[in-house]
Amino acid sequence: MKKSYLLFAIVVIASMVLAACAAPTAAPTQAPVVEPTKAPVVEPTKAPEPTAAPVEPTEAPEPTASLRIWADEQRAPVLNELAAKFKETYNMDLVVENVSTIRDSFITAAPAGEGPDIIIVPHDQAAQLVASGLVAPLDLGEKEADFSPSALKAFTYDGKLYGMPYATENLGFFYNKELVETVPTTWQEVYDISKQLIADGKVKYGMVLAGTSYDAYPWMTSQGGYVFGRNAAGDYDPTDLGIGKEGMIKFATMAKQWVDDGVLSDNLDNTTAKSMFLNGEVAFLMNGPWELNNLRTANAPYAIAAFPDGGVPFMGVQGFLVNSFSKNVLLAQTFLTEFIATEETMLALEKADPRVPAYLPALAKLDDPDLIKIAEAGKDAQPMPAIPEMGKVWTAWGDALTFVFKGEKTPEDAYTFAAAAIAEAIAADTKGMVNVPGSWQAAGTAGACEDWKPECPASALTEQDGKFVGTFTIPAGDYEVKVALDGGWAVNYGVDGKADGDNYKFTVPADGEVTFTFDPESKLLDIKLP
Repeated sequence: MKKSYLLFAIVVIASMVLAACAAPTAAPTQAPVVEPTKAPVVEPTKAPEPTAAPVEPTEAPEPTASLRIWADEQRAPVLNELAAKFKETYNMDLVVENVSTIRDSFITAAPAGEGPDIIIVPHDQAAQLVASGLVAPLDLGEKEADFSPSALKAFTYDGKLYGMPYATENLGFFYNKELVETVPTTWQEVYDISKQLIADGKVKYGMVLAGTSYDAYPWMTSQGGYVFGRNAAGDYDPTDLGIGKEGMIKFATMAKQWVDDGVLSDNLDNTTAKSMFLNGEVAFLMNGPWELNNLRTANAPYAIAAFPDGGVPFMGVQGFLVNSFSKNVLLAQTFLTEFIATEETMLALEKADPRVPAYLPALAKLDDPDLIKIAEAGKDAQPMPAIPEMGKVWTAWGDALTFVFKGEKTPEDAYTFAAAAIAEAIAADTKGMVNVPGSWQAAGTAGACEDWKPECPASALTEQDGKFVGTFTIPAGDYEVKVALDGGWAVNYGVDGKADGDNYKFTVPADGEVTFTFDPESKLLDIKLP
Protein backbone atom coordinates (compact mmCIF):
# COMPACT_ATOMS: atom_id res chain seq x y z
CA MET A 1 0.00 0.00 0.00
CA LYS A 2 2.94 2.36 0.63
CA LYS A 3 3.75 2.15 -3.05
CA SER A 4 0.20 3.17 -3.93
CA TYR A 5 0.28 6.15 -1.58
CA LEU A 6 3.61 7.25 -3.00
CA LEU A 7 2.33 6.98 -6.57
CA PHE A 8 -0.78 8.88 -5.60
CA ALA A 9 1.28 11.65 -4.01
CA ILE A 10 3.40 11.96 -7.12
CA VAL A 11 0.33 12.16 -9.31
CA VAL A 12 -1.35 14.79 -7.11
CA ILE A 13 1.76 16.97 -7.02
CA ALA A 14 2.21 16.64 -10.77
CA SER A 15 -1.44 17.48 -11.28
CA MET A 16 -1.09 20.68 -9.26
CA VAL A 17 2.02 21.69 -11.18
CA LEU A 18 0.34 20.96 -14.49
CA ALA A 19 -2.74 22.97 -13.57
CA ALA A 20 -0.62 25.89 -12.46
CA CYS A 21 1.54 25.91 -15.57
CA ALA A 22 -0.79 25.07 -18.38
CA ALA A 23 -4.16 26.75 -18.82
CA PRO A 24 -6.47 25.18 -21.42
CA THR A 25 -6.17 26.56 -24.92
CA ALA A 26 -9.05 26.75 -27.37
CA ALA A 27 -8.92 25.12 -30.78
CA PRO A 28 -11.06 26.11 -33.75
CA THR A 29 -14.63 25.04 -33.12
CA GLN A 30 -16.03 22.07 -34.98
CA ALA A 31 -19.50 20.69 -35.27
CA PRO A 32 -20.92 17.48 -33.94
CA VAL A 33 -22.52 15.08 -36.31
CA VAL A 34 -25.66 14.19 -34.63
CA GLU A 35 -28.60 15.02 -36.82
CA PRO A 36 -32.21 15.47 -35.74
CA THR A 37 -34.16 12.25 -35.30
CA LYS A 38 -37.24 12.54 -37.48
CA ALA A 39 -37.75 13.76 -40.98
CA PRO A 40 -36.80 16.38 -41.71
CA VAL A 41 -34.82 15.99 -38.51
CA VAL A 42 -32.17 14.14 -40.41
CA GLU A 43 -29.99 11.31 -39.08
CA PRO A 44 -27.71 10.49 -36.01
CA THR A 45 -24.93 13.16 -34.44
CA LYS A 46 -23.24 17.45 -35.16
CA ALA A 47 -21.38 22.44 -32.68
CA PRO A 48 -21.38 26.08 -32.97
CA GLU A 49 -18.54 28.37 -32.23
CA PRO A 50 -18.29 29.28 -28.57
CA THR A 51 -20.32 32.30 -27.51
CA ALA A 52 -17.89 33.31 -24.82
CA ALA A 53 -14.14 33.13 -24.36
CA PRO A 54 -12.89 30.17 -22.34
CA VAL A 55 -12.56 30.82 -18.63
CA GLU A 56 -9.11 29.86 -17.45
CA PRO A 57 -8.27 28.83 -13.87
CA THR A 58 -6.03 31.36 -12.19
CA GLU A 59 -4.38 29.09 -9.66
CA ALA A 60 -3.65 25.42 -9.13
CA PRO A 61 -6.73 23.64 -7.70
CA GLU A 62 -6.46 21.33 -4.73
CA PRO A 63 -6.99 17.62 -5.57
CA THR A 64 -10.32 16.11 -4.51
CA ALA A 65 -10.92 12.84 -2.68
CA SER A 66 -12.69 11.15 -5.58
CA LEU A 67 -12.61 10.87 -9.35
CA ARG A 68 -16.00 11.49 -11.03
CA ILE A 69 -17.08 10.23 -14.44
CA TRP A 70 -20.22 11.02 -16.40
CA ALA A 71 -21.38 8.11 -18.56
CA ASP A 72 -24.60 6.76 -20.04
CA GLU A 73 -26.55 3.75 -18.80
CA GLN A 74 -24.71 1.29 -21.07
CA ARG A 75 -21.17 2.23 -20.05
CA ALA A 76 -21.67 3.22 -16.41
CA PRO A 77 -21.86 -0.39 -15.10
CA VAL A 78 -18.57 -1.30 -16.79
CA LEU A 79 -16.81 1.70 -15.27
CA ASN A 80 -18.25 0.96 -11.82
CA GLU A 81 -16.49 -2.39 -11.94
CA LEU A 82 -13.17 -0.51 -11.85
CA ALA A 83 -13.91 1.26 -8.55
CA ALA A 84 -12.46 -1.34 -6.19
CA LYS A 85 -9.19 -1.68 -8.07
CA PHE A 86 -8.88 2.11 -8.36
CA LYS A 87 -9.48 2.48 -4.61
CA GLU A 88 -6.83 -0.13 -3.87
CA THR A 89 -4.28 1.56 -6.12
CA TYR A 90 -4.85 5.25 -5.32
CA ASN A 91 -6.93 5.20 -2.14
CA MET A 92 -9.56 7.31 -3.90
CA ASP A 93 -13.18 6.66 -4.68
CA LEU A 94 -14.33 6.32 -8.27
CA VAL A 95 -17.78 7.85 -8.68
CA VAL A 96 -19.65 7.04 -11.91
CA GLU A 97 -22.78 9.09 -12.58
CA ASN A 98 -25.38 8.20 -15.19
CA VAL A 99 -26.08 11.39 -17.19
CA SER A 100 -28.22 11.42 -20.33
CA THR A 101 -27.30 14.85 -21.76
CA ILE A 102 -23.58 14.82 -21.08
CA ARG A 103 -22.35 17.52 -23.46
CA ASP A 104 -25.02 20.11 -22.67
CA SER A 105 -24.84 19.57 -18.91
CA PHE A 106 -21.04 19.66 -19.01
CA ILE A 107 -20.96 23.01 -20.83
CA THR A 108 -22.73 24.60 -17.86
CA ALA A 109 -21.22 22.58 -15.03
CA ALA A 110 -17.52 22.58 -15.95
CA PRO A 111 -16.77 26.34 -15.72
CA ALA A 112 -18.76 26.52 -12.47
CA GLY A 113 -16.54 23.87 -10.92
CA GLU A 114 -19.43 21.41 -10.71
CA GLY A 115 -18.51 19.15 -13.60
CA PRO A 116 -17.01 15.66 -13.46
CA ASP A 117 -13.35 14.89 -14.03
CA ILE A 118 -14.04 12.71 -17.08
CA ILE A 119 -16.83 12.50 -19.65
CA ILE A 120 -17.62 10.23 -22.61
CA VAL A 121 -18.86 11.86 -25.84
CA PRO A 122 -18.67 11.36 -29.62
CA HIS A 123 -15.79 13.11 -31.38
CA ASP A 124 -18.07 15.55 -33.18
CA GLN A 125 -19.47 16.77 -29.86
CA ALA A 126 -15.97 17.18 -28.45
CA ALA A 127 -15.16 19.95 -30.91
CA GLN A 128 -17.41 22.47 -29.19
CA LEU A 129 -15.92 21.61 -25.81
CA VAL A 130 -12.36 21.98 -27.12
CA ALA A 131 -13.16 25.34 -28.68
CA SER A 132 -14.60 26.57 -25.38
CA GLY A 133 -11.53 25.51 -23.42
CA LEU A 134 -13.48 22.99 -21.34
CA VAL A 135 -11.32 19.91 -21.95
CA ALA A 136 -7.61 19.36 -21.38
CA PRO A 137 -5.10 18.04 -23.93
CA LEU A 138 -4.09 14.44 -23.35
CA ASP A 139 -0.75 12.68 -23.50
CA LEU A 140 -1.28 8.94 -23.86
CA GLY A 141 2.45 8.26 -23.87
CA GLU A 142 3.40 4.81 -25.16
CA LYS A 143 -0.27 3.82 -25.17
CA GLU A 144 -0.96 6.13 -28.12
CA ALA A 145 0.48 3.54 -30.50
CA ASP A 146 -2.19 1.09 -29.34
CA PHE A 147 -5.06 3.13 -30.79
CA SER A 148 -6.48 3.36 -34.30
CA PRO A 149 -4.76 6.30 -36.05
CA SER A 150 -8.03 7.45 -37.64
CA ALA A 151 -9.77 7.39 -34.25
CA LEU A 152 -6.98 9.48 -32.72
CA LYS A 153 -7.21 11.90 -35.66
CA ALA A 154 -10.92 12.39 -34.95
CA PHE A 155 -10.10 13.71 -31.46
CA THR A 156 -7.18 15.87 -32.61
CA TYR A 157 -7.59 19.64 -32.97
CA ASP A 158 -4.80 22.00 -34.00
CA GLY A 159 -2.33 19.16 -33.63
CA LYS A 160 -3.29 18.35 -30.04
CA LEU A 161 -5.09 15.22 -28.82
CA TYR A 162 -8.09 15.98 -26.59
CA GLY A 163 -9.81 12.61 -26.32
CA MET A 164 -8.87 8.99 -25.75
CA PRO A 165 -10.98 7.02 -28.25
CA TYR A 166 -12.50 3.74 -27.21
CA ALA A 167 -14.90 2.78 -30.03
CA THR A 168 -15.72 3.54 -33.63
CA GLU A 169 -19.04 3.14 -35.41
CA ASN A 170 -20.01 3.14 -39.05
CA LEU A 171 -22.52 1.67 -41.46
CA GLY A 172 -22.14 -1.78 -42.97
CA PHE A 173 -23.82 -3.41 -45.97
CA PHE A 174 -26.48 -5.72 -44.52
CA TYR A 175 -28.06 -8.46 -46.61
CA ASN A 176 -30.51 -11.33 -46.10
CA LYS A 177 -28.32 -14.42 -46.13
CA GLU A 178 -31.26 -16.74 -46.81
CA LEU A 179 -31.99 -14.89 -50.04
CA VAL A 180 -28.55 -13.78 -51.19
CA GLU A 181 -26.20 -16.68 -51.94
CA THR A 182 -23.31 -14.73 -53.45
CA VAL A 183 -22.31 -11.47 -51.80
CA PRO A 184 -22.32 -8.69 -54.42
CA THR A 185 -19.19 -6.56 -54.80
CA THR A 186 -20.61 -4.08 -57.34
CA TRP A 187 -23.85 -2.12 -57.48
CA GLN A 188 -24.62 -3.76 -60.80
CA GLU A 189 -24.55 -7.13 -59.03
CA VAL A 190 -26.87 -5.75 -56.32
CA TYR A 191 -29.24 -4.65 -59.08
CA ASP A 192 -29.13 -7.99 -60.90
CA ILE A 193 -29.66 -10.05 -57.72
CA SER A 194 -32.53 -7.78 -56.74
CA LYS A 195 -34.24 -8.12 -60.12
CA GLN A 196 -34.07 -11.91 -59.88
CA LEU A 197 -35.40 -12.01 -56.31
CA ILE A 198 -38.29 -9.75 -57.30
CA ALA A 199 -39.04 -11.88 -60.36
CA ASP A 200 -39.06 -14.99 -58.14
CA GLY A 201 -41.53 -13.35 -55.78
CA LYS A 202 -39.15 -13.56 -52.82
CA VAL A 203 -38.96 -9.81 -52.05
CA LYS A 204 -40.99 -6.71 -52.77
CA TYR A 205 -37.91 -4.62 -53.55
CA GLY A 206 -34.23 -5.42 -53.73
CA MET A 207 -33.10 -2.61 -51.47
CA VAL A 208 -34.33 0.29 -49.35
CA LEU A 209 -32.53 3.39 -48.04
CA ALA A 210 -32.84 4.35 -44.38
CA GLY A 211 -32.27 8.04 -45.05
CA THR A 212 -31.30 10.65 -47.59
CA SER A 213 -27.79 11.64 -46.51
CA TYR A 214 -25.81 9.79 -43.80
CA ASP A 215 -27.58 6.48 -44.48
CA ALA A 216 -26.93 6.72 -48.23
CA TYR A 217 -23.39 8.06 -48.00
CA PRO A 218 -21.52 4.80 -48.85
CA TRP A 219 -23.41 4.62 -52.15
CA MET A 220 -22.61 8.27 -52.79
CA THR A 221 -18.89 7.85 -52.11
CA SER A 222 -18.76 4.79 -54.37
CA GLN A 223 -19.69 7.12 -57.22
CA GLY A 224 -17.17 9.80 -56.25
CA GLY A 225 -19.49 11.84 -54.03
CA TYR A 226 -18.29 13.71 -50.95
CA VAL A 227 -19.40 16.47 -48.59
CA PHE A 228 -16.20 18.43 -47.90
CA GLY A 229 -12.81 18.05 -49.51
CA ARG A 230 -9.55 18.07 -47.56
CA ASN A 231 -6.76 20.61 -47.32
CA ALA A 232 -3.02 19.88 -47.39
CA ALA A 233 -3.06 19.00 -43.68
CA GLY A 234 -5.81 16.45 -44.21
CA ASP A 235 -8.46 18.54 -42.45
CA TYR A 236 -11.92 19.13 -43.91
CA ASP A 237 -12.08 22.22 -46.13
CA PRO A 238 -15.52 23.91 -45.99
CA THR A 239 -14.70 25.88 -49.14
CA ASP A 240 -14.54 22.63 -51.12
CA LEU A 241 -18.17 21.55 -51.12
CA GLY A 242 -18.88 18.33 -53.01
CA ILE A 243 -22.68 18.23 -52.71
CA GLY A 244 -23.38 19.64 -56.16
CA LYS A 245 -20.58 17.88 -58.00
CA GLU A 246 -20.50 14.93 -60.36
CA GLY A 247 -20.31 12.11 -57.81
CA MET A 248 -23.47 13.13 -55.96
CA ILE A 249 -25.38 13.64 -59.19
CA LYS A 250 -24.22 10.28 -60.53
CA PHE A 251 -25.45 8.57 -57.35
CA ALA A 252 -28.85 10.27 -57.48
CA THR A 253 -29.28 9.43 -61.16
CA MET A 254 -28.58 5.76 -60.44
CA ALA A 255 -30.86 5.66 -57.38
CA LYS A 256 -33.75 7.28 -59.26
CA GLN A 257 -33.37 4.79 -62.11
CA TRP A 258 -33.52 1.95 -59.59
CA VAL A 259 -36.73 3.40 -58.14
CA ASP A 260 -38.25 3.71 -61.62
CA ASP A 261 -37.25 0.09 -62.33
CA GLY A 262 -38.89 -1.13 -59.13
CA VAL A 263 -35.60 -2.36 -57.66
CA LEU A 264 -35.20 0.33 -54.99
CA SER A 265 -38.06 1.32 -52.71
CA ASP A 266 -38.94 5.01 -52.77
CA ASN A 267 -39.17 4.95 -48.96
CA LEU A 268 -36.65 7.20 -47.21
CA ASP A 269 -37.84 6.77 -43.62
CA ASN A 270 -35.38 5.10 -41.25
CA THR A 271 -37.89 3.22 -39.11
CA THR A 272 -39.80 1.90 -42.12
CA ALA A 273 -36.60 0.83 -43.87
CA LYS A 274 -35.43 -1.22 -40.87
CA SER A 275 -38.85 -2.84 -40.62
CA MET A 276 -38.82 -3.76 -44.32
CA PHE A 277 -35.46 -5.48 -43.96
CA LEU A 278 -36.45 -7.24 -40.75
CA ASN A 279 -39.66 -8.52 -42.36
CA GLY A 280 -37.88 -9.83 -45.47
CA GLU A 281 -39.49 -7.32 -47.83
CA VAL A 282 -36.05 -6.25 -49.09
CA ALA A 283 -32.75 -8.10 -49.38
CA PHE A 284 -30.28 -5.21 -48.85
CA LEU A 285 -29.98 -2.34 -46.36
CA MET A 286 -27.16 -0.07 -45.21
CA ASN A 287 -27.21 0.09 -41.42
CA GLY A 288 -24.98 0.29 -38.35
CA PRO A 289 -24.02 -1.68 -35.23
CA TRP A 290 -26.79 0.04 -33.26
CA GLU A 291 -29.26 -2.23 -35.11
CA LEU A 292 -27.53 -5.50 -34.21
CA ASN A 293 -29.42 -6.15 -30.99
CA ASN A 294 -32.79 -5.71 -32.72
CA LEU A 295 -31.84 -8.11 -35.51
CA ARG A 296 -30.44 -10.66 -33.09
CA THR A 297 -33.49 -10.55 -30.86
CA ALA A 298 -35.70 -11.16 -33.89
CA ASN A 299 -33.44 -14.00 -35.13
CA ALA A 300 -33.26 -12.26 -38.49
CA PRO A 301 -31.23 -14.06 -41.20
CA TYR A 302 -28.77 -11.25 -41.81
CA ALA A 303 -25.10 -10.95 -42.67
CA ILE A 304 -22.80 -7.98 -43.24
CA ALA A 305 -20.38 -7.16 -46.05
CA ALA A 306 -18.25 -4.33 -47.36
CA PHE A 307 -19.93 -1.76 -49.60
CA PRO A 308 -20.15 -2.36 -53.35
CA ASP A 309 -17.69 -0.57 -55.62
CA GLY A 310 -15.52 0.55 -52.70
CA GLY A 311 -18.05 2.82 -51.04
CA VAL A 312 -17.02 4.22 -47.65
CA PRO A 313 -19.25 5.38 -44.79
CA PHE A 314 -18.85 8.14 -42.27
CA MET A 315 -17.19 7.13 -39.01
CA GLY A 316 -18.16 8.26 -35.53
CA VAL A 317 -15.71 7.87 -32.63
CA GLN A 318 -16.65 7.59 -28.95
CA GLY A 319 -14.04 8.67 -26.44
CA PHE A 320 -13.06 9.88 -22.96
CA LEU A 321 -12.29 13.57 -22.31
CA VAL A 322 -10.80 15.21 -19.22
CA ASN A 323 -12.32 18.36 -17.72
CA SER A 324 -9.77 21.19 -17.93
CA PHE A 325 -11.23 22.66 -14.71
CA SER A 326 -10.79 19.38 -12.86
CA LYS A 327 -8.70 19.31 -9.69
CA ASN A 328 -7.40 15.92 -10.81
CA VAL A 329 -6.35 16.46 -14.43
CA LEU A 330 -3.22 14.32 -14.32
CA LEU A 331 -4.84 11.63 -12.19
CA ALA A 332 -7.77 11.49 -14.62
CA GLN A 333 -5.34 11.01 -17.50
CA THR A 334 -3.53 8.30 -15.55
CA PHE A 335 -6.84 6.57 -14.88
CA LEU A 336 -7.56 6.49 -18.61
CA THR A 337 -4.20 5.00 -19.58
CA GLU A 338 -3.97 2.53 -16.69
CA PHE A 339 -7.59 1.42 -16.18
CA ILE A 340 -9.49 2.12 -19.42
CA ALA A 341 -6.78 1.43 -22.02
CA THR A 342 -6.68 -2.29 -21.30
CA GLU A 343 -7.98 -5.26 -23.27
CA GLU A 344 -10.26 -6.29 -20.41
CA THR A 345 -11.99 -2.91 -20.01
CA MET A 346 -12.25 -2.18 -23.72
CA LEU A 347 -13.80 -5.56 -24.44
CA ALA A 348 -16.19 -5.15 -21.51
CA LEU A 349 -17.33 -1.82 -23.00
CA GLU A 350 -17.81 -3.54 -26.36
CA LYS A 351 -19.98 -6.25 -24.78
CA ALA A 352 -22.10 -3.67 -22.96
CA ASP A 353 -22.77 -1.60 -26.08
CA PRO A 354 -21.65 -3.26 -29.34
CA ARG A 355 -19.18 -0.97 -31.08
CA VAL A 356 -15.86 -1.68 -32.80
CA PRO A 357 -12.96 -1.11 -30.35
CA ALA A 358 -10.59 1.73 -31.24
CA TYR A 359 -8.01 0.14 -28.94
CA LEU A 360 -6.03 -2.17 -31.23
CA PRO A 361 -5.20 -4.93 -28.70
CA ALA A 362 -8.93 -5.24 -27.96
CA LEU A 363 -9.77 -5.11 -31.65
CA ALA A 364 -7.40 -8.04 -32.23
CA LYS A 365 -9.31 -10.05 -29.60
CA LEU A 366 -12.76 -9.08 -30.90
CA ASP A 367 -14.88 -12.22 -31.21
CA ASP A 368 -18.15 -10.72 -32.43
CA PRO A 369 -18.32 -11.71 -36.13
CA ASP A 370 -20.82 -8.94 -36.91
CA LEU A 371 -18.59 -6.23 -35.46
CA ILE A 372 -15.61 -7.68 -37.30
CA LYS A 373 -17.56 -7.27 -40.55
CA ILE A 374 -18.62 -3.75 -39.55
CA ALA A 375 -14.96 -2.93 -38.95
CA GLU A 376 -14.02 -4.30 -42.38
CA ALA A 377 -16.78 -2.24 -44.01
CA GLY A 378 -15.42 0.86 -42.28
CA LYS A 379 -11.69 0.31 -42.71
CA ASP A 380 -11.46 3.43 -44.90
CA ALA A 381 -14.36 5.28 -43.24
CA GLN A 382 -14.28 9.07 -43.18
CA PRO A 383 -14.54 10.70 -39.73
CA MET A 384 -17.74 12.70 -39.51
CA PRO A 385 -16.75 16.31 -40.24
CA ALA A 386 -16.52 18.01 -36.85
CA ILE A 387 -16.58 21.55 -38.18
CA PRO A 388 -19.29 24.21 -37.65
CA GLU A 389 -20.18 24.21 -41.33
CA MET A 390 -21.42 20.61 -41.16
CA GLY A 391 -24.44 21.71 -39.16
CA LYS A 392 -25.56 23.75 -42.17
CA VAL A 393 -25.29 20.83 -44.59
CA TRP A 394 -27.84 18.31 -43.37
CA THR A 395 -31.17 19.87 -44.36
CA ALA A 396 -30.46 20.90 -47.94
CA TRP A 397 -28.36 17.80 -48.59
CA GLY A 398 -31.10 15.51 -47.33
CA ASP A 399 -33.87 17.38 -49.17
CA ALA A 400 -32.11 16.88 -52.50
CA LEU A 401 -32.77 13.13 -52.71
CA THR A 402 -36.37 13.63 -51.61
CA PHE A 403 -36.87 16.06 -54.51
CA VAL A 404 -35.37 13.49 -56.89
CA PHE A 405 -37.48 10.57 -55.68
CA LYS A 406 -40.66 12.66 -55.88
CA GLY A 407 -39.79 13.75 -59.41
CA GLU A 408 -39.81 17.42 -58.40
CA LYS A 409 -36.22 18.04 -59.54
CA THR A 410 -33.71 16.28 -61.74
CA PRO A 411 -30.65 14.89 -59.94
CA GLU A 412 -28.50 17.69 -61.33
CA ASP A 413 -30.97 20.42 -60.38
CA ALA A 414 -31.59 18.95 -56.93
CA TYR A 415 -27.96 18.70 -55.90
CA THR A 416 -26.74 21.94 -57.47
CA PHE A 417 -29.67 23.70 -55.77
CA ALA A 418 -28.70 22.07 -52.46
CA ALA A 419 -25.06 23.06 -52.89
CA ALA A 420 -26.01 26.69 -53.51
CA ALA A 421 -28.26 26.73 -50.43
CA ILE A 422 -25.52 25.21 -48.27
CA ALA A 423 -22.90 27.66 -49.54
CA GLU A 424 -25.26 30.55 -48.79
CA ALA A 425 -25.95 29.21 -45.29
CA ILE A 426 -22.23 28.79 -44.59
CA ALA A 427 -21.53 32.32 -45.76
CA ALA A 428 -24.32 33.80 -43.61
CA ASP A 429 -23.46 35.09 -40.15
CA THR A 430 -25.78 32.99 -38.01
CA LYS A 431 -23.61 32.79 -34.90
CA GLY A 432 -25.82 33.25 -31.86
CA MET A 433 -29.07 32.71 -33.78
CA VAL A 434 -31.85 30.90 -31.94
CA ASN A 435 -34.38 29.53 -34.40
CA VAL A 436 -37.54 27.43 -34.36
CA PRO A 437 -37.45 25.57 -37.69
CA GLY A 438 -40.33 23.27 -38.44
CA SER A 439 -43.20 22.34 -40.70
CA TRP A 440 -44.85 25.69 -39.98
CA GLN A 441 -42.26 27.99 -41.57
CA ALA A 442 -43.52 28.07 -45.17
CA ALA A 443 -47.14 28.55 -44.08
CA GLY A 444 -46.58 31.09 -41.31
CA THR A 445 -45.23 34.61 -41.04
CA ALA A 446 -41.87 33.21 -42.04
CA GLY A 447 -43.30 32.43 -45.47
CA ALA A 448 -40.04 33.48 -47.06
CA CYS A 449 -38.55 30.30 -45.53
CA GLU A 450 -38.86 26.74 -46.63
CA ASP A 451 -39.84 24.34 -43.88
CA TRP A 452 -37.15 23.03 -41.55
CA LYS A 453 -34.63 25.75 -42.35
CA PRO A 454 -32.63 26.56 -39.19
CA GLU A 455 -30.77 29.39 -40.92
CA CYS A 456 -33.87 31.38 -41.95
CA PRO A 457 -33.78 34.86 -40.34
CA ALA A 458 -37.57 35.27 -40.64
CA SER A 459 -38.19 32.54 -38.05
CA ALA A 460 -35.42 33.53 -35.61
CA LEU A 461 -36.28 34.39 -32.01
CA THR A 462 -35.11 37.55 -30.23
CA GLU A 463 -33.75 37.82 -26.70
CA GLN A 464 -36.11 39.19 -24.07
CA ASP A 465 -35.26 39.13 -20.37
CA GLY A 466 -32.91 36.18 -20.68
CA LYS A 467 -35.20 34.12 -22.90
CA PHE A 468 -35.69 33.99 -26.67
CA VAL A 469 -39.15 34.86 -27.96
CA GLY A 470 -40.92 35.12 -31.30
CA THR A 471 -44.56 35.55 -32.32
CA PHE A 472 -45.72 34.40 -35.75
CA THR A 473 -49.05 34.21 -37.54
CA ILE A 474 -49.70 30.56 -38.43
CA PRO A 475 -52.75 29.07 -40.24
CA ALA A 476 -54.85 26.40 -38.55
CA GLY A 477 -53.30 22.95 -38.77
CA ASP A 478 -50.98 20.37 -37.23
CA TYR A 479 -47.26 21.20 -37.07
CA GLU A 480 -43.89 20.09 -35.71
CA VAL A 481 -40.97 22.23 -34.56
CA LYS A 482 -37.56 22.13 -32.88
CA VAL A 483 -35.10 24.66 -31.52
CA ALA A 484 -31.85 25.06 -33.50
CA LEU A 485 -28.84 27.19 -32.61
CA ASP A 486 -26.40 29.09 -34.81
CA GLY A 487 -28.31 28.54 -38.04
CA GLY A 488 -27.71 24.79 -38.30
CA TRP A 489 -28.62 21.41 -36.85
CA ALA A 490 -25.32 20.96 -35.00
CA VAL A 491 -26.97 21.93 -31.72
CA ASN A 492 -30.71 21.42 -31.51
CA TYR A 493 -33.28 20.68 -28.82
CA GLY A 494 -36.53 18.78 -28.90
CA VAL A 495 -39.15 17.57 -26.44
CA ASP A 496 -38.22 18.03 -22.75
CA GLY A 497 -35.22 20.12 -23.80
CA LYS A 498 -33.34 17.04 -24.92
CA ALA A 499 -30.45 17.56 -27.34
CA ASP A 500 -31.30 15.97 -30.71
CA GLY A 501 -34.64 15.02 -29.18
CA ASP A 502 -38.02 14.38 -30.75
CA ASN A 503 -39.89 17.14 -32.55
CA TYR A 504 -42.42 19.20 -30.60
CA LYS A 505 -45.90 18.69 -32.05
CA PHE A 506 -48.62 21.32 -31.80
CA THR A 507 -52.03 22.05 -33.30
CA VAL A 508 -53.21 25.55 -34.18
CA PRO A 509 -57.03 25.44 -33.80
CA ALA A 510 -57.66 28.57 -35.87
CA ASP A 511 -55.55 31.06 -37.82
CA GLY A 512 -53.75 33.25 -35.34
CA GLU A 513 -50.57 34.22 -33.55
CA VAL A 514 -48.35 31.56 -32.01
CA THR A 515 -45.62 32.58 -29.58
CA PHE A 516 -42.49 30.48 -29.14
CA THR A 517 -40.41 31.03 -25.99
CA PHE A 518 -37.09 29.23 -25.54
CA ASP A 519 -35.36 29.09 -22.16
CA PRO A 520 -31.57 28.74 -22.76
CA GLU A 521 -31.08 27.41 -19.21
CA SER A 522 -33.61 24.56 -19.24
CA LYS A 523 -33.49 24.19 -23.05
CA LEU A 524 -37.30 23.97 -22.99
CA LEU A 525 -39.55 25.48 -25.68
CA ASP A 526 -42.93 26.88 -24.66
CA ILE A 527 -45.56 27.16 -27.41
CA LYS A 528 -48.45 29.55 -26.71
CA LEU A 529 -51.34 28.97 -29.09
CA PRO A 530 -53.96 31.53 -30.16
